[in-house]
Amino acid sequence: MTVEWEHEPIKSKVMIVQEDWIDYNGHLNMAYYNVLFDKAVDEIFLGLGLGADYVKTRNASFFTAETHVCYLRELSAGMPVRATLQLIDFDHKRAHFYQELWHAEENWLSATMEQLSLHVDMSARKVADWPQDVFQNLSALAKAHESLLRPARSGRRIEIRK
Repeated sequence: MTVEWEHEPIKSKVMIVQEDWIDYNGHLNMAYYNVLFDKAVDEIFLGLGLGADYVKTRNASFFTAETHVCYLRELSAGMPVRATLQLIDFDHKRAHFYQELWHAEENWLSATMEQLSLHVDMSARKVADWPQDVFQNLSALAKAHESLLRPARSGRRIEIRK
């Protein structure tokens, strides 16, 4: 069954920054931004049919091939956050999406992440085509997101300009 998607970035549930995620600088350690983004992807990808059951029943999963994170504003312990996800592009084996991490109460942007994920056959440990139902769900999400502007912070690269 194809999922119906809104014509806006998908929002995760609210997550709380944990005390033991705070580094010696007194703010959220960079590794835990990735944890928050990843938890949101796992939650959101359930709607695509890609959860823990997917790995067990289909012996396939999705792996991260590349990410780009931008840290914009510090987070502290106890802060509520929510991630959004926008599908930028996809094909038969890959999905390119963009996320933002927002303070859930004060509504300010803390970080962004752009990611390329690959569909993987777990038996062969090789990239493989999405199954038809997942491809249909990705197609439906792409259709819902086609009217959205490409995020200004997507497609960034690291460089020191001379």
